[in-house]
Amino acid sequence: MRHVIALDVGGTGMKAALVGADGELLHQARRSTGRERGPDSVVESILAFAADLRAHGEDHFGEPAAAAGVAVPGIVDADRGIAAYAANLGWRDVPLRNLLSERLDGVPVALGHDVRTGGLAEGRIGAGRGADRFLFVPLGTGIAGAIGIDGRVEAGAHGFAGEIGHVVVRPAGAPCPCGQHGCLERYASAAAVSEAWARATGDRDADAADCAKAVESGDARARAVWQDAVDALADGLVTALTLLDPRVLIIGGGLAEAGETLFTPLRAAVERRVTFQKLPSIVPAALGDTAGCLGAGLLAWDLLATPTHPASEVSA
Repeated sequence: MRHVIALDVGGTGMKAALVGADGELLHQARRSTGRERGPDSVVESILAFAADLRAHGEDHFGEPAAAAGVAVPGIVDADRGIAAYAANLGWRDVPLRNLLSERLDGVPVALGHDVRTGGLAEGRIGAGRGADRFLFVPLGTGIAGAIGIDGRVEAGAHGFAGEIGHVVVRPAGAPCPCGQHGCLERYASAAAVSEAWARATGDRDADAADCAKAVESGDARARAVWQDAVDALADGLVTALTLLDPRVLIIGGGLAEAGETLFTPLRAAVERRVTFQKLPSIVPAALGDTAGCLGAGLLAWDLLATPTHPASEVSA
């Protein structure tokens, strides 16, 4: 059975799959990145995981994988196949595409940015299926974005497109590690809500999920913290939709797990802010934590669908 390898590398763990031509997840596995042993160990963990997946495919499906796709965090030069920088993994300028291809006996490999790769999956086969223009915004420890255009995801001239988390929504506000003040992710990420709720309650262990539950139970402090985050998020999203005019706005990540506790006030807040802009559909992500793997699989299948184009021409 023809299949590809898909790898989604996170800060501490890796999710992987063998993906069939119809997008079916034929085999799934998880491993630690081993980042506590240093960046070289992380790279070796990825290569060894991919090699084991290749062997599994050969044993169980009668042939090795035809291609591989890998999604990684940080700064990614998808054109050259280089994992340029990832603070939480400690690496710089790792030629990951070439290293993987060598370990996998020369099969083509596509390298993509984790959020853009997850956005690719959400746009093609998830919540944005059928939409010609979409914006995928996962709300996790930080906030990033993936700009979808006609079935592909726009990386930008330098690979930084979609960094909505660093749109300034509160000028002269809280400092951000990026060097600016008042960035969206300092107010509306799951981490920001957790920090705000911990301050409000005096409980260092309180987090965004606890805040959402308190909102649902009618807690006034929780509602104030939650609304502050929703208002900041709406400000950032309206800036994005003014620039991009997406047909569908897909919200994912940990904060979206609150369901309508998030989406009902968010839709209302965005609607209050638009004037001439067309209001997009605002929907929850559909693929959960499989989005990165599915997107990596799509990147790999794209390589096989366009054999005249080398992997260096695939962007994610």
